[in-house]
Amino acid sequence: MFSDFLPSSVADIRDAEAIALLQQMKRQMLPVFFVSGKTAVTTAYVHYHPQAPSVPSTSPILLLHGFDSSLLEFRRLLPLLGSRSEVWAVDLFGSGFTEYISTTSVNPQTIRQHLLGVLETWIKEPIVLVGASLGGAVAIDFTLHHPNWVRSLALIDSVGFSGSFPAGKFLPDPLIELGADWLYFRKRAALTAASALPLVDTALVDALRCSLVHQEMPGWKDAIASFTRSGGYADLSDRITEIQHPTLILWGAQDDVLGTADANRFKQVISGSQLIWIQQAGHVPHYDQPKTVANHLLAFAQEPIKNPDTEQRF
Repeated sequence: MFSDFLPSSVADIRDAEAIALLQQMKRQMLPVFFVSGKTAVTTAYVHYHPQAPSVPSTSPILLLHGFDSSLLEFRRLLPLLGSRSEVWAVDLFGSGFTEYISTTSVNPQTIRQHLLGVLETWIKEPIVLVGASLGGAVAIDFTLHHPNWVRSLALIDSVGFSGSFPAGKFLPDPLIELGADWLYFRKRAALTAASALPLVDTALVDALRCSLVHQEMPGWKDAIASFTRSGGYADLSDRITEIQHPTLILWGAQDDVLGTADANRFKQVISGSQLIWIQQAGHVPHYDQPKTVANHLLAFAQEPIKNPDTEQRF
């Protein structure tokens, strides 16, 4: 039922939306011009291109996932966007189901170079770039370095002011490896506990399975360690003010991971940006309230933001 490259644990997933997305996922060789030289990276992605989109023609939408995640986090959002507009979701370099290359460090520069390869080789036109959590930091960094490839920018509960780990550059390898082990075992422990409850919450169990499956890919732990050593996007906050693109900020009103203060900070420092609060949503509003998020993204992709100084609540 699933592609050969997927781990065997994917067979345990029962979530119909996750299964549908996994069945549509492709994994192809992508030429990437890293500083160290040209390399082919086996890259995972999905691409929806409806024959008769229900919204006027817009630039393609590209979705970037968060830290230690995969494009599976968009399983509820992608069909809603893809039925009405062209949309891509790509697993970042060293993340999800995209290949990890042991000879190439996973850091903001290599992630950016890989993303540029996606645009130059596959999409070939400017995009509406959407980043969730750490994907937001990736999107900001890419927009600053390659502004001509980005028509507009959307940030969902984005890293940028917080959520980075500058100390990673100074941590000893055994401690970094311990941290990667913790990422793995805490989800495993949560899955075991949820599965053992007298009244099993099947939705929670499946959500945990979806968040875990990419960790079975070859090199997952080494990729996490490599990115940790880079310090992540610790130097991004001072450059956010340089963003000149139309920017939509979507933020879960009950975000218990990054909190809510950064939403207002993004609104204040990005000129002409629009902030929309997503009610009854936490750190992943595209999972909690996918229809609301999809409607806002499609409207944003269709036309320029008309009221940049407004703040709305939905």
